[in-house]
Parts: sequence; C-alpha cells; structure tokens
Amino acid sequence: MVDLQGQYAKIQTEIDQKIASILQSAAFIKGKDVSDFEAELASYLGVKHVISCANGTDALQIAMMGLELQPGDEVITVDFTFAATVEVIALLGLKPVLVDVYPDTMTMNLEQLKAAITPQTKAIVPVHLFGQCADMEGIVQIAQENNLLVIEDNAQAIGADFTFKNGKTQKAGTIGHIGTTSFFPSKNLGCYGDGGALFTNDDVLAEKLKSIANHGMSTRYYYDRIGINSRLDTLQAGILRIKLPHLDTYAAARRKVADFYDQAFANCDQIITPKRAHFSTHVFHQYTLQLKQVDRSALQKHLNERDIPNMIYYPVPIHTQKAYQNFKFDSNQLGVTKQLCETVLSLPIHTEMEEEQMKYITKTVLAFFNK
Repeated sequence: MVDLQGQYAKIQTEIDQKIASILQSAAFIKGKDVSDFEAELASYLGVKHVISCANGTDALQIAMMGLELQPGDEVITVDFTFAATVEVIALLGLKPVLVDVYPDTMTMNLEQLKAAITPQTKAIVPVHLFGQCADMEGIVQIAQENNLLVIEDNAQAIGADFTFKNGKTQKAGTIGHIGTTSFFPSKNLGCYGDGGALFTNDDVLAEKLKSIANHGMSTRYYYDRIGINSRLDTLQAGILRIKLPHLDTYAAARRKVADFYDQAFANCDQIITPKRAHFSTHVFHQYTLQLKQVDRSALQKHLNERDIPNMIYYPVPIHTQKAYQNFKFDSNQLGVTKQLCETVLSLPIHTEMEEEQMKYITKTVLAFFNK
C-alpha cells in the first residue's frame, strides 16, 4: 500500500547522515533534534506549540488528560474510525458517544453531533479521515455554542488545509483546542518507528501537555500532576526533520495518483470515487472507493491474484466491536458507518507510484467489472 523503501532511497544520504550523527552523540532521548523538530513542525503548521510524544494514541490520551476530562464525562466522536480514537476515551473512564459520518466525505455528521449533545457532554473529537478535514468551522461553532472542548484527531491529514467561509485557511489539527497526530511509518509524515505529537496555541495548556507526557514533571523530580511516559526518541525526530520539508511534495504526488484513479474510474457506475470537501484540501492518506452492488470479496480475490495490494479501512464498525458493548450504542443512528464498512475498499496510493503502476491497477480493477 506504501513504498517506504522507494521513499527512503531518495533521501537515503540525508537520513543515513542524520542517524549516524545521533548515534555518535548518544543523545537518544530528548536530544536536540526533538526540540528542533517540534519548532520546525510548529512553523510549518502555523501553530504556537508542538509537543511530541511516543505515538498517536498517546497523543489523544495526553490531550484528554490535559483538558482535565473526568470519569463519566461524555466525549462525542465518530463510529467510522480507527479504534484508538474511541479506545482512549474508554481507557480514561470517559463515556464515548458515537455519531455517524456523511456518506460522501466520511467525516462527522454535524446534525447528528448537535443531537448527541447532553449536559454531560464535555468534548468533541472530529476525525480528519483518509486525508481531508471534517467540517471544522461548523464543529467549532457547535462547540462554542455549547461550551465544549475540541480535540482534532489528525493522524491521517497532516498538511491538509481547511478554508473558512471568510477565505482564511488553517492547517488541519490547529483549529480546535488541541490537535493530535501520528508519525506511524505509513502516515504521510511517517518516521521509522513510532511517534506522535500534539498541537495547541494555548501557552498554559502546552506546558501542561508537556508535563503530562513526562511523568507529570515540569521540573525534574517534582511531580505536579499524574502523567505518563511518552517520548519521541531522538532518532525518530531526526528522521522526521529530514522528511518534513518534503511533506507538501509528498501530498502533491498522492494527489496526482488520486486524480489518475478518479479519471480512470469516472465512467464505472459501480465505483464511487472519494469526495473532495469544498472546505478542505485532500492529502490522500488513503484512496478509498465505495462499491455499489459489488461482491467486494471477489474483487479483492481478483486483485490479490494479480499482486495488487488492497485494504478495507474499516471492516467492522466500532459500535459492534466486542470491547465496546457495555456502552450500548444506538445502531439505528449509525447506518452510514455500517454501509461504509460493507462497501469501502482502499487502493495503493503513495509518493513513489509510477504511471505504469497506476495503469496496471486501474485496468485490473476495471477488468473485474467487464468480465
């Protein structure tokens, strides 16, 4: 689904030199590259503070701890997402409230969001799925009207731009109270291990988040609050520093693949290509089709036999998962998610794809429908 070896080959000299310099310094934890990367990413995003951590799941947990959400508080997020979004809510003793997504953009349905708010609701976690933003202008307005906190799950859309109705633009993850992201290797900005980060413009909150990620310390061996141990190591930070200047080029390469796919599938009535929201650029972490009256398993078999990678993100709704049955979600309100889980299929999309590969993939997909 991604060609990390090909991507590495293009920046190998820089990467190898950076790794060698860190090995020679032996500053493996909290080396200078960590703080330098945080500053450089903050500059790229146009946000005051970036706080790095060990992974994207930790970033979500640290965000909720930093906002001092209490057991029993309700947190609204979407059913159509990776489990980590909901996992950390449950882990902290909070109550996840799941709403559906729009069938075209696959991001949070604002009408359902408004209907789900109760006196116990304290926060909203929109997910910027597959590479584009949820409707943050609408979400922030709803949050302000109800005095709610907003945590953006931006694990899949780093570098995307949100455009407000007045023409102002902001980077995904910088609009709510806190944004979170993951640097898992397959992400658009991925390291060579695990990593994550939080973004905020709030000076006081930034210090609290930094402290929570470091055992609750602000001064060494003085514990001001309960924290966790969640660090981005220096090697990963150094690698991310090399890759960050390429992020927009990577996004452009992914969009080129998406445009090719769009044109190739435009006349196939059984394929719905990804919708681009008018308020967000799309950085295509995934290229996800929706299939209409198609035997998806048969199509996957057809692709697998011809060595074409493909994945289902996500095959099972969160609300039906065994781990979350105690929360008694209303499945009648989550029909779009159920439908998406039964019909989506993602094709390879990455920075190293060549036209011959794209032609082979699209012709092979279309051949399935022309049998």
